[in-house]
Amino acid sequence: MDYNPLSPESRANPYPGYTQLRSEAPVYELEAFGVFALSRHEDILHALKHPEIYSSSGMRAMMTGQTGMMGSSGDPGRMGSVTEANSLISSDSEIHERLRAVVNRGFTPRRIAELEPRIRKIAEEAIDSVAVKGEMDLVTDLAIPVPVTVIADILGVPRERLRDFKRWSDAIIASSTGVAQDDNAEAHLAAREEFLDFFEEAISARREKPGEDLISTLVRAEKGEGTLSAGEVLSFTVLLLVAGNETTTNLIGNTLLALTDHPDQLEKVCAEPALIPNLVEEALRYDSPVQGIFRQTACETEIRGVKIPEGKLVMLLLGSANRDESWLPGAGEFDITRDLKGHIGFGFGTHFCLGASLARLEAKIALETLFSRCANLRRTTDTTEWIDSLILRGPKSLPLRFDAQ
Repeated sequence: MDYNPLSPESRANPYPGYTQLRSEAPVYELEAFGVFALSRHEDILHALKHPEIYSSSGMRAMMTGQTGMMGSSGDPGRMGSVTEANSLISSDSEIHERLRAVVNRGFTPRRIAELEPRIRKIAEEAIDSVAVKGEMDLVTDLAIPVPVTVIADILGVPRERLRDFKRWSDAIIASSTGVAQDDNAEAHLAAREEFLDFFEEAISARREKPGEDLISTLVRAEKGEGTLSAGEVLSFTVLLLVAGNETTTNLIGNTLLALTDHPDQLEKVCAEPALIPNLVEEALRYDSPVQGIFRQTACETEIRGVKIPEGKLVMLLLGSANRDESWLPGAGEFDITRDLKGHIGFGFGTHFCLGASLARLEAKIALETLFSRCANLRRTTDTTEWIDSLILRGPKSLPLRFDAQ
């Protein structure tokens, strides 16, 4: 078979390709890039359980362009040194444990629960701004403002910079994971440099006068509470800003795309809001906001009769695993009533998404607010433009009409 994740067809709808991979070549070598792709749930779960074989250093290789699969290129600027610093998503063993222990303090169950009233207020204000019009762009008007505002509050940075945060985040995503040729390389470089200027100043201010926000927590760890280097503090800030808003934005957008494609499911959840937590899990599985992650083999290994040499990059297709019929019968169907266990939309094991509980809460509240305030939701276009990313999936916009309630 000839599978190309970079083709326009795969970018628009990766799922037919995943089905063919699982059936014909579950361990597939993308020879042009020297990358192996795993597509079955069982194999990807095995890889996630064995970081001693499949090292997270593959994520650093991806972000620094070593796969050759990214179309974006050009001067990385100061972001290059940030990418090279130890990071949660690109470290293993003791380094990962040290980093995770520090940032876990900002994501305890108590801290997440305390955010609920604030998230509800943000979601209500977002719907207030569009209710009288009877139409909205779900992405711009709800799916972006909720998580961006929440992560800004957690980091302790001013809300008046929210548009900048989103612009910076988009530039980082496009330049590190995008596959289109980057005609905006200079603009992306400028945005990344702005980002670093802003957060280096914020970090410096916390060194002088720490508070109760997450940047202060990271800065305190520079002085021995877990011991972070200055580069690790800045790397954490990049990760928290980008991962803290992009994935949840995509989750909300993908959820409404699936619902409007399946009006019977939309009718069910509007009639029975208690199904919303189930809906969130099914959306995470059915159209995963994170479609794939990279690992790098720490030694030669063999899977399904295919030998993968040491040092090779392996792409774990989470989006394919979550549609694997051998794991979940009827996986190609969107069913918000199913008793769903075992999806890996948030990863698995030591690298299970740090912000999973926050993302679930944000999506739940955003959807509860949307369904309680907006009836008869319908799309105004059948075409969808997707964000430019090899590993993330979500619509750039999603125009909707509705009847205000």
